[in-house]
Amino acid sequence: MKPTLALIGRPNVGKSTLFNRLTKSRDAIVADFPGLTRDRHYGHGRVGDKPFLVVDTGGFEPLVKEGILLEMARQTREAIFVADAVLFIVDGRGGLTPQDREIADKLRRLGRPVFVAVNKTEGMNAGVAAAEFHELGLGEPWPISAAHGEGVRLLLERALAEFSAVEEEETSARLKIAIAGRPNVGKSTLINTLLGEERVIAFDRPGTTRDAIAVDFTRNGREYSLIDTAGLRKKGKVFETVEKFSVLKTLQSIEGANVVILMLDARQDISDQDAHIADFALQSGRALTIAVNKWDGLDSYARTQIRAAVERKLKFLEFARAHFISARENTGIDKLLVSVDKAYAAATAKLATPKLTRVLADAVLRQSPPRHGAIRPKMRYAHQGGMNPPVIVIHGNALEHVPESYRRYLENIFREVFRLQGTPLRIQFNSSHNPYAGQKTED
Repeated sequence: MKPTLALIGRPNVGKSTLFNRLTKSRDAIVADFPGLTRDRHYGHGRVGDKPFLVVDTGGFEPLVKEGILLEMARQTREAIFVADAVLFIVDGRGGLTPQDREIADKLRRLGRPVFVAVNKTEGMNAGVAAAEFHELGLGEPWPISAAHGEGVRLLLERALAEFSAVEEEETSARLKIAIAGRPNVGKSTLINTLLGEERVIAFDRPGTTRDAIAVDFTRNGREYSLIDTAGLRKKGKVFETVEKFSVLKTLQSIEGANVVILMLDARQDISDQDAHIADFALQSGRALTIAVNKWDGLDSYARTQIRAAVERKLKFLEFARAHFISARENTGIDKLLVSVDKAYAAATAKLATPKLTRVLADAVLRQSPPRHGAIRPKMRYAHQGGMNPPVIVIHGNALEHVPESYRRYLENIFREVFRLQGTPLRIQFNSSHNPYAGQKTED
């Protein structure tokens, strides 16, 4: 499993700026006033051959006793609780503050490895800027500039030094299924139904499952490992902190699974949070199946509405099969597992180069890629570049000009021919280098 780094510090020291640099994104909103990050953001990072998860937290106000700042502090403590290491961000220009000392004291009590990052030191003498932070008693302070990237790689290499570059693959042949969704959609009930016994707590109240729980079972001769994840709470409800930073555990479970079952509640609207869970699974390359639970007892009008909502709000999951089930009444479960098996088979399918190239040629013959000015991209051949999820590499000329709409057209063609239902599919374009590009021709 990837190690997890939590970014901790008082407000406005540059945690979100560092988060964006580590994840090479702009997912965290950055502005020059304190308290902007109230909830936590999470993303992928990599230094060399070591991938990791990084969590951006709200400003840590450990002395606050009430209101939203208290909830933000609680969320931060929960982030520290599940992190493998903590990056404690301080302001090199503002200097050491009493609040920094208070946070350092809290971090010592929580017993996680801590690395002090002295931010905003660009243009300063790094040794002088970091000197006073030795008083925190948390080891060598590391001067960095999150905005400019100075010193960030060295900090990461030190923080991740104890973690292996490549984790050993599990030898188990069990198919790992992560069951993910919002709280109280019936994840634990589904597992108990599959097992035929009460192995995990199922209770009609959000937040019953606090951590990811793995349970092995066999069905129709196939061995599975079911992972019951904690429900992902709707973003923004910072006052409802029942779970101990369960979002991160859920994301780690999704990454470690072979297939994700996205569970929805047929009696609730499909929310942005449902889409966020699905998108994370998609970005992680996981095969995916949708289970719309609590289907029993709904009238025909309600069923029509929820079917339409799934098609509309989860349109980016067109490749995934949707099943309408009742975990409590054990209806639709067998077909759900059939789709899980097919999704994994599609994710690990081997695609022959000759057939890929023939399918590509037929697709181009049917509809050529559009011109880019005077240039029309030319596609020569295709081969498989990876699996789980499948990657198809297409070689040719001027392929950097292929529009996204044509990429989707090719994706649909490959899906149909190779029956790749239930798995993301990635198409990579490799253009040949033209040695005469940019040179003038002689008359």
